[in-house]
Amino acid sequence: MTEPARPPTAIQNGLILAAVAAVCTALVALTFNVTKARIAANEEAYLQQRLAPVLAGVTFDNDITASAFTLPPPHVLPGSEAVVVYPLLQGAEPVAALFVVTPEDGFSGPIKLLIGVDIHGSVVGVRTLQHIETPGLGDGIDIDRSDWIEIFRGKSLESPKPSMWAIKRDGGAFDQLTGASVTSRSVVNAVGLTLRYFEVNQDVVFAAQADPGPPNE
Repeated sequence: MTEPARPPTAIQNGLILAAVAAVCTALVALTFNVTKARIAANEEAYLQQRLAPVLAGVTFDNDITASAFTLPPPHVLPGSEAVVVYPLLQGAEPVAALFVVTPEDGFSGPIKLLIGVDIHGSVVGVRTLQHIETPGLGDGIDIDRSDWIEIFRGKSLESPKPSMWAIKRDGGAFDQLTGASVTSRSVVNAVGLTLRYFEVNQDVVFAAQADPGPPNE
């Protein structure tokens, strides 16, 4: 007579559970790595899409992605997140820089901006990369919703003067989005702060990317 099968012991159960856990962990890690690479590729493609109009009229010949470096917090640029900087060169001569900054004082939360500044301190373009501002109001900062963001093109700390880098409601020179003064104020302040940083820190922006050094006040 065949003996009835014995139920697995506690040790065997433990080994089975450990094997299942190991397989699940491996699958999660594989999925994360695949997804992470895909997300990074999508973000890079979106950034490249936004770069083109900001860089219109700017002549450069360096690989901006390879030249990019990160300024970790604390810094004097908008927001408390790390800032990615893209120096643009023609030969060995600096021509402009792009900054990805994230002011945190939007109406609904942080606003990620791409701000381009030429070597003379003039804005070559601004684009919104990410936000959660109110649809129909604050989302007008997105070029796909309105052309409001174009008001910064060609502006500098000379025109208007630093004291006028504010929305008209606050006594400044810039129109605000209708019904979205908080959102507009956040973007205007962010662009103005970036211009001030660039004016003082061009040596940091165009120095060796491996060690950009601390920003100046």
